[in-house]
Amino acid sequence: MPPRQVAASLPGRIGVVTHYYPHVHAAIVLLEAGPLRVGDTIHVRGHTTDFYQRVEHLELDDVPVDSVDAGRTVGIQVSQRVREHDQVMRLTR
Repeated sequence: MPPRQVAASLPGRIGVVTHYYPHVHAAIVLLEAGPLRVGDTIHVRGHTTDFYQRVEHLELDDVPVDSVDAGRTVGIQVSQRVREHDQVMRLTR
């Protein structure tokens, strides 16, 4: 199933975690639907992951940005450990 169909099948799903850097508490997220902006509230959910947080920092190619559109890979500072394949859902815009 193409990413846009998967994203459309889950309410609010905007992306999936592709990597996690524990030493800087950062998740790399492939955005399937967007945009995602600083200030949005996200829900990260997976097999052993389930938490909500406000997006405080986004990076695109190691440069801080205020928003990112669908189809891009973005770095997000996260408050808890995440795992590859965890789902990222946007609650507020």
